[in-house]
Amino acid sequence: MDESLAVRLAVSLGIGLLVGAERERRKGSGPGRGPAGLRTFAVTALVGGVSLAFGGELVLVASALVVGALAIVAYGKSRGSDPGITSEVSLVATLLLGALAVRDPALAAGLAVVTTILLASRTRLHRFVGKLLTEQELHDALVFAAAILVVLPLTPDRGLGPLGVPNPRTVWRLVVVVMAASAAGYVSLRTLGPRYGLPLSGFAAGFVSSAATIASMGRRAVADRGVEGGAVAGAVLSTVATVVQLVALLAVTSRPCLAALSRPVLFAGGAAVLYGAFFAIRGARKVPAGPVPPGHAFDLRVAVLFAALVSLVMLGAAAVAARFGERGLLLAATAAGFADAHSAAASVASLVASGRIAAPASVLPILAVLTANTVTKAVLAGVAGGRRFAARVIPGLVLVILAAWAGALPLP
Repeated sequence: MDESLAVRLAVSLGIGLLVGAERERRKGSGPGRGPAGLRTFAVTALVGGVSLAFGGELVLVASALVVGALAIVAYGKSRGSDPGITSEVSLVATLLLGALAVRDPALAAGLAVVTTILLASRTRLHRFVGKLLTEQELHDALVFAAAILVVLPLTPDRGLGPLGVPNPRTVWRLVVVVMAASAAGYVSLRTLGPRYGLPLSGFAAGFVSSAATIASMGRRAVADRGVEGGAVAGAVLSTVATVVQLVALLAVTSRPCLAALSRPVLFAGGAAVLYGAFFAIRGARKVPAGPVPPGHAFDLRVAVLFAALVSLVMLGAAAVAARFGERGLLLAATAAGFADAHSAAASVASLVASGRIAAPASVLPILAVLTANTVTKAVLAGVAGGRRFAARVIPGLVLVILAAWAGALPLP
């Protein structure tokens, strides 16, 4: 037996000891103790490794059948006191992980650690799912999992139509990005409470529409001047979400486009964070602590509508670019930016990804998109929040867009 195989079998044994140590703590003692503990799991993992190393797949299948049969017998004897089958399933999984260690030790060890964490977190997981997680939140989690694990792999990864846009896989990735961003903001709000509710909800809502978030925060500030500081923070931090989502969208759509815009988005994001954090800290001192009522983690309809808008803008921008070149693209992107910055920027990046324009040529149209969208936000801040709210939000918006343009200037 060579040294490499000995190391791999040692990993198999280590996996059995790791999982077995956790099961030993749950095994209990006396006549009612569990059927398998540290030694059983260690031997089972080693059997899996030896079976595959010296006998091949057929011997491993035979070993798995024997261990499975023993697990069924053990369950039949213990189901009166413990109706669960966690230990029995874990025993079979340990056998397979021990065999996997012969082929891929790193992957097997990683999966063993994850398995052990799941086993050790039984109480916390049961409490989270049974008492803390609402039915609506569970439904949202299942929808999100289906969007990633079912829909995304089945979506075609090719351009449609004569212009080669949109790409269904890219469009659905945008849906997933919007859902994930909104869910992250919701989790933060539920975890940290209402003291930072307005800033966090503004940040989370900004992933869907920063302009709509600013209008909403303006209306809230007019209704209750006591939360005006938090509303201003939420409005400005929604611009941070705009920058963060822009980075995510560009990373999904075109990495070269993201590289060309790295300095502008870094400067813009930094300015928005600093300005928003100032009002977040001031506003948090006046907001009482308390629980946040559960709700929706994200709005699937909004995410799908956003993706549909992206598709339409992609198609329009591609048609204009094909007809008029880069100058027409600049006009089309700017016009679209007044309505939505994300979809317009994603459409420009899709043109880079399809090879219709070069990555450096996307900088000016995307900055024009952000500028047009800033004008929309400023108008909404004044209309919805009044002069006082606008006087505190608009300087932050101007600072952010100036920082973005400054990042596009050539280095001396």
